[in-house]
Amino acid sequence: MLRVKVIVVDRTRSSFLREGEGFYLERLRRYVKTEWVEVKPARMTRGRAEKEIVQEEGRALIKRLGPGDTAIALDRTGRMYDSEGLSHRLETLSRRSGGFVCFLIGGPLGLSPEVVNRAEESFSLSRLTLTHEMSRLVLLEQLYRACTISAGEKYHK
Repeated sequence: MLRVKVIVVDRTRSSFLREGEGFYLERLRRYVKTEWVEVKPARMTRGRAEKEIVQEEGRALIKRLGPGDTAIALDRTGRMYDSEGLSHRLETLSRRSGGFVCFLIGGPLGLSPEVVNRAEESFSLSRLTLTHEMSRLVLLEQLYRACTISAGEKYHK
């Protein structure tokens, strides 16, 4: 059975996005064991290098991975799937993974190279630029869609 962990930097601040996340997490949990993990963001202070911020957040993300987890970095340069392709990829990962399939979403500055290199693959949700908070909701909806495709249900059209 597929086990999904979504590891994100910081909490979602927009109430409408938080509501959507809750909606899709509840639906997703009907199909797969699901965990939502928020890590503390790095402090963005004047004069602090962005690289240092991203590296600190990257270390926090990596710390939340378990020994048997498969990490997938959400990155704009990653591979793009259509909904059926994502469904098939998740089926493959569920057969292979000894732990969770972990989706890693960075903060407003993105992911560190260390996170991208640690991940088994990078996955892009769109060629469009999405905020890190919006990408969480889009990911959850697509994971739910992938599960309904695998189950042969009518949600996906």
